[in-house]
Amino acid sequence: MSVDIAELVRLRTRHPEAIAEAAARRTRRPLLGDTDRLMIVAADHPARGALGVGGNPKAMANRADLLERLCLALSRPGVDGVLATADILDDLLLLGALDGKVVMGSMNRGGLQGASFELDDRFTGHRAEDIERLGFDAGKLLLRIDYDDPGSLTTMESTARAIDDMAARRLPVFVEPFISSRTAEGKVRNDLSAEAVTRSIAIASGLGGSSAYTWLKVPVTENPDDMAEVMATSTLPAVLLGGEVGGSMEEQAGAYEKWRGALQLPTVRGLVVGRSLLYPADGDVAAAVDTAVGLL
Repeated sequence: MSVDIAELVRLRTRHPEAIAEAAARRTRRPLLGDTDRLMIVAADHPARGALGVGGNPKAMANRADLLERLCLALSRPGVDGVLATADILDDLLLLGALDGKVVMGSMNRGGLQGASFELDDRFTGHRAEDIERLGFDAGKLLLRIDYDDPGSLTTMESTARAIDDMAARRLPVFVEPFISSRTAEGKVRNDLSAEAVTRSIAIASGLGGSSAYTWLKVPVTENPDDMAEVMATSTLPAVLLGGEVGGSMEEQAGAYEKWRGALQLPTVRGLVVGRSLLYPADGDVAAAVDTAVGLL
């Protein structure tokens, strides 16, 4: 579909209540459908200042283009819903693209990419009360833990309280944990070794006063053969994240194969993938999304 930015701006200017009205009208559905699997398209990267995809540092900076890609992805068979921040979800509500879809609000975006405070990841996005008020279906938060950065403790504590707030409302929350560190140049790197991912899962699973509504959002390890042992760390349901996939078709095909194997594990219930599907190497969003759906 073609997105009319002028109309979106007119609605936001003249009738801002249209967003809440669209949320109230939205047709809802269960988190898991008949297949017991979940396919979510992610687009919460811009709010962290992470606009690049592959070799294009501003790939996600054009909002009309991003919204058109999201609407196309959401229209494909087998796509259950979307994960995004309030600005993007508000646009999609106004476009009528979220009826019958799972809607996940992104909760902490304060750890801006490249910032000195990147790991002190404050909750600057959706709150539990916002997700409840708008009738959304779940929340998602990122938990990066650097044993050498005191800001990680702030994020851990805030994460635990957010899990409590979501559980009190009986709303699922997807926790994306990493063991992280900084390079000599100060850039944050996530450790995808089996040992690190195992430890991150163990830590995330124990946060909050209840795990009843907690899901995990986890990466595939450096060696995909380690995933069976890694995922045995917890009984919490999990989805795989897409992460950064290289700019070639070969690298994208390799990512699909990694996901395919991990999706066979008993706790893994689906995929939450963003840039690699919205901005595939060959530009064919529909084909990339259909391939990912086929893995389920």
